[in-house]
Amino acid sequence: MGFFGEVLSAIFGGSGFAALPTDWRQVIMLAIACLLLYMGIGKGFEPLLLVPIAFGMLLANLPLTGLLNPPSGSSVGFMWVLYQGVEYAIYPSIIFMGIGAMTDFGPLLANPMSLLLGAAAQLGIFTAFLVALLLGFEPAQAAAIGVIGGADGPTAILTASKLATKLLPAIAIAAYSYMALIPLIQPPIMKLLTTKEARKVKMTQLRVVSKTEKIIFPIAVTIFVILLIPDTAPLIGMLMLGNLFRECGVCERLSDTAQNALMNIVTIPLGLSVGFKATYDSFLTPDTLKIIALGLFAFMLSTAGGIIFGNVMYVLTKGKVNPLIGSAGVSAVPMAARVSPASASVLIRILFTVVRAVSDDEKNADNASKTTKISNCMASLESKKINSYCFIFYC
Repeated sequence: MGFFGEVLSAIFGGSGFAALPTDWRQVIMLAIACLLLYMGIGKGFEPLLLVPIAFGMLLANLPLTGLLNPPSGSSVGFMWVLYQGVEYAIYPSIIFMGIGAMTDFGPLLANPMSLLLGAAAQLGIFTAFLVALLLGFEPAQAAAIGVIGGADGPTAILTASKLATKLLPAIAIAAYSYMALIPLIQPPIMKLLTTKEARKVKMTQLRVVSKTEKIIFPIAVTIFVILLIPDTAPLIGMLMLGNLFRECGVCERLSDTAQNALMNIVTIPLGLSVGFKATYDSFLTPDTLKIIALGLFAFMLSTAGGIIFGNVMYVLTKGKVNPLIGSAGVSAVPMAARVSPASASVLIRILFTVVRAVSDDEKNADNASKTTKISNCMASLESKKINSYCFIFYC
C-alpha cells in the first residue's frame, strides 16, 4: 500500500488538480467560461463565436497545460501557434473576405445618402474613446475600447490586437456579447427617440444598379481607401476582394467558398485565439469592468446616433425616410436588421443586402431560438426557411 500510495500521491501532485487551488482566480475564470458556454449553447447568443471563445478560455485557465508557451527549443504551445493568426491580422482579414462575398452593395450605390446613416451610427466609438481617456486608459487602449461601439467583431479584434493586446479578451467578449444582446438593447432606444407617426413611414423602391457599377465599385474603393489610409489594407482589401468574387460573375466557386466553408473554418481558430488570451491574470482586473461598461455605453450611443440622424433625414425628406433604419447603421449584423420593424422593411433594402445563410447549421439551429426576435422586415424579404444575413458598409 505504501508503494501504491506514493505513486498515487506523485500522480496527484503532478496533476492540475493539485495546482488549481493555488490561485482562486483560475476557478473564477473556469466558472466564467462555463457560463459563456451556457449562454452560447443554451441561450443561442452568437454560438458560432461564443462557443469557441468560451472553450478557448476554458483551456487557457486549466493549469500546467503549457498550451500558451512561446517557442522554446523544439517545443511550442498549441495556443501560441493559433494566436499568430490574430497577431498578424490573418483571421479577421479572411472573415472580412467572407463578409464581402456575402454583401451586395447595390442598395448603397442606388442611394449613396444611406452611407451617412452608417457613419452617424459610429457616434459611440468616438464618445467612448474620449470617456476612456478620462478614465485613465492610454490613447491606444481607448481607441481599441471605443471600437466596441461599432459592434463589429473582426474589427474590434484586429484593433485590440494591434493597439491593446492585454485588453483583447475583454474587448472581444464585450463586443460579441452586446452584438448578441441587440434585441434587448436597441428597441427601448428606438422607441424613445422616434414618434409613432415616423415609425409607420414606408419607403420607396430603389433604382436598378448595373452589373458594371457593382464590378467597378470594389476596385475603386480598394484603390481610394487604401491610398487614403494604408493601414486599412488588410480589412478593406479582403472585404472588396470577396465582393469582387461575388459580382464579377466568373468566380462563383471562390465566392461560395469564401461565404461558407472558409468563413466557418476560420471562425474556429479565431474564437479559440480570443479565448486563449482570457487568462485569469489579464482578465480579472478592474479594467475589464470598465471596458464592459464603456462598451455598453458606446453601443447604446451608436444606436442613438443612427436614429437621430434618421430623424434628420425624416425631416429633410419631408417624411419619406423612416428614422428607425438608423439603428441598423450599427454594424452588428444581422441582429440590428432583425429588430427593425416592418414599417422600415423597404429601407432595409437601401442599407442592407439580404443574402443566403452561411450554413445549413445556422438555418436549422439558430432560427429556432431567434425566431421571436426576427422582425417582420426579414419575413418580407426572405422565406421563413432561410436565415438571412444583412450587412452595411461604412468607412
